[in-house]
Amino acid sequence: MTHWTLAIALSVSLGCGKQATEAAPAPPAPEAAPVASTPPLDPTNIVSIASGSKDHTTLVAALKAADYVTAVANPGPLTVFAPTDAAFAKLPAGTVEGLVKPDSRDKLRDILKYHVTTSVYLADKFTDGQELGMANGGKATIHVKDGKVMINDATIIASVRASNGVVHVIDGVLLPPPPK
Repeated sequence: MTHWTLAIALSVSLGCGKQATEAAPAPPAPEAAPVASTPPLDPTNIVSIASGSKDHTTLVAALKAADYVTAVANPGPLTVFAPTDAAFAKLPAGTVEGLVKPDSRDKLRDILKYHVTTSVYLADKFTDGQELGMANGGKATIHVKDGKVMINDATIIASVRASNGVVHVIDGVLLPPPPK
């Protein structure tokens, strides 16, 4: 699996008209280094959806810092679990700012890849205990209870179909388990 596939999964945190209740205001999106020209995007592509979402500015900034924006425009199919800005705000202070620094690029890429999987997985087809192989090589577990679908500890709060897959908006950032 290529690194662009993993990045795409993370970039799926798009605005879909539904918002999670925010306990605290989201931190401002970190400044990322300018990225080379972006190819024209299909307006219903995962990247276009995320870029147009007011709730995913931090995710888009992270994709830019990881140099994954162009890669996420590929045809897929991908399933991306996209944390909202409020989800990033739940991380310890300074975490996001530290991850978008050039010397943290490998760690940022690993985290972003942990939000993406190949194929299209619709929320209503997930089963309790289902394991998904993520783009970084790790595994994430689906939990289904009382009509609520979660991946690891993050709840899927909305889903948006894209021309190259599906984006599941989540209320938490997925952190890859430490290597064994």
